[in-house]
Amino acid sequence: MRIIISLFLLSFLTACQLITTKTNTQYLTVLHTNDNHGRFWHNENGEYGMAARKTLIDKLRNDAESKGHSVILLSGGDINTGVPESDLQIAEPDFKGMSKIGYDAMAIGNHEFDNPLSVLDKQIAWSNFPILSANIIDKNTNQPAYQSYAIIEKDGLKIAVIGLTTVDTAKIANPEYIGHLNFITPAAATQPLAYKIKDKYKPDVVVAVTHMGHYHDAKHGINAPGDVTLARNLKPNTLDMIIGGHSQEPICVDKDGNPDATFYPGKACWPDQQNGTWIMQAHEWGKYVGKAVFKIEKGNKELVSYELVPVNLKDAKGNFITTEIAKDQALYEFLLPYQQKGAEKLSGAVGNIDAFLDGRRDIVRFEQSKLADLIINAQAEAVGADFGIISGGGIRASIKAGDINYKDILKVHPFKNRVAYIDWQGPELVEYLTTVGSFPPDAGAYLQYHKIDFEINNAKAVIRSINGKKFDINATYRMSINTYNAAGGDGYPILTEKKNFQITDSTDAQVLRAYIEKHSPIKVESL
Repeated sequence: MRIIISLFLLSFLTACQLITTKTNTQYLTVLHTNDNHGRFWHNENGEYGMAARKTLIDKLRNDAESKGHSVILLSGGDINTGVPESDLQIAEPDFKGMSKIGYDAMAIGNHEFDNPLSVLDKQIAWSNFPILSANIIDKNTNQPAYQSYAIIEKDGLKIAVIGLTTVDTAKIANPEYIGHLNFITPAAATQPLAYKIKDKYKPDVVVAVTHMGHYHDAKHGINAPGDVTLARNLKPNTLDMIIGGHSQEPICVDKDGNPDATFYPGKACWPDQQNGTWIMQAHEWGKYVGKAVFKIEKGNKELVSYELVPVNLKDAKGNFITTEIAKDQALYEFLLPYQQKGAEKLSGAVGNIDAFLDGRRDIVRFEQSKLADLIINAQAEAVGADFGIISGGGIRASIKAGDINYKDILKVHPFKNRVAYIDWQGPELVEYLTTVGSFPPDAGAYLQYHKIDFEINNAKAVIRSINGKKFDINATYRMSINTYNAAGGDGYPILTEKKNFQITDSTDAQVLRAYIEKHSPIKVESL
């Protein structure tokens, strides 16, 4: 009898030990995307798209849960702006699609301010998940303008998610919409908030979901400091991981922590680590779903595995890199009416051009562009200007040779900026060009100009001619500009309060369309 009791007691203690071991060791699978930029629908090659993304995420989630893992799905923000079918519908299909996929939280990106704030309010209402930023402060109340953090419980794990937004938003978002907001240093917002959250909720995991950019070794150049700077400026163990966006890259490093320049879709990937914090980003547009698996034991978080899973990406020959992911039928049918509605508004050629106009960011932010010449010609003609300017960051896509439709134009001009003009006296114009002509390459502020010949010499603009005629310091000249730059966007001097400044009712896209319709076929050499 005593032996039976002893065996029973031993079995009971062994069972208790197993239960304790199971409880003390937990696993968390973190899934993430960023910089959606209107890509709710697959592209013309059948790549990415939210319907295929949902199929993949459902599988990854189910596989993880079958192993006893908790699962969380996060986004690094910038859901808005990039595809006309989405832009025309203020990203309604994108936010509602994310809700159906099952996102748990997202960071507010700078492109969430491309529209009036009433639009962002609508997008928040469409979403069944929190949209977060702790470092956007309302100047009137000195309080966070949006929800700062969320506490998410997953199968016994308590996860704190803090949102953060690049401070560059203050200069690259439309000043008309954000004048009452301050974008404070992310670390200054995060450190005290993390203390508060840990004291009040005692979370198992603390995550920052950010839209700030990853700049290796904190070398952010002209950009605002990003995720690496944030991790280094916080006290150790403040954050377990940063799920980021904004720089639109796959963050992969080699065994020495250097950027893996040889990364390609399907290749193994390992994220960056700074000051004990893992930093991850999944490129852009839903091309990948990032998947990180963490082992959590006695307060320690160990990254067990990481991968960037392609979403129907194709190689140079047009073949799927991995097995094609089927589209989730229910989500496909939900999104289809949005795609059809957008396409209906965009169909039909409006004109023709004889050569390719390159609008890639590594062109328009570094050198003078023929596409900028076309844009400025259109705006200058619309307002009777002698010359015109636009910041390189305002050009968002290229135009192919051949027929041009309204969709092509809206890809170039997705922001709905209105066309404006100002009449300059010669000395004022010299002063203005001295400022805007000094913005460096590799910046959204980089100046594109047309019908004016000038240079910066000894830190001062020297104007040689305007519209083909020698510059006269005593004359008056009309300059075309869009309302974004005129209101101080990209750090340009504010012109909206000057008495000689006027705004038209036409948007940049409308003006470009009218110009192309009028002047087609357009010869690029004549621009």
